[in-house]
Amino acid sequence: MGEIAVLRLGHRIERDKRLTTHVGLTARAFGASAMYFSGDMDSTVVDSIGDVVDRWGGEFTVSYISDWRRLVNSWRDMGGIIVHLTMYGTPLREAIDELRRLWRGGKILAVVGGEKVDPEIYKLADFNISITTQPHSEVAALAVFLDWLQEGEEMMRSFPGAKITVIPSPKGKKVIKRTD
Repeated sequence: MGEIAVLRLGHRIERDKRLTTHVGLTARAFGASAMYFSGDMDSTVVDSIGDVVDRWGGEFTVSYISDWRRLVNSWRDMGGIIVHLTMYGTPLREAIDELRRLWRGGKILAVVGGEKVDPEIYKLADFNISITTQPHSEVAALAVFLDWLQEGEEMMRSFPGAKITVIPSPKGKKVIKRTD
């Protein structure tokens, strides 16, 4: 499989602190290796996700970027695919086979927006993918996209270095905590 990163556009400190953090947590849990965010610089997003990575393991980075266009263009220059998740694009069901074929061994940057998405991203994206044609959360769109892209394989990932590990159980909670 290839590399996956996520770009969250237009973070606003006062409105999006939890939402942007949830985009990052979802990206990490569903197989991405990095999240970038633009808009307002917010160290609490970086710190919160960093704390989760420290406790729950795995390799995942979070970076603030002041110029999302530069990231998109450099991603493309490195041979990566830009996938904008929206409600206005090609239905996911129609595009997923081609996306998987192009992604195998390559790189995808999944872009999710905020309240107002700069229309330029529609032109810069290689794919504008409609997760649904109804208003929805960027967290939900990202989770659905990553699951479809990886055909459920992300559910089997391990997270090396975890201090906390959940043991699946039909009833109750089973957790192993490493104390070293």
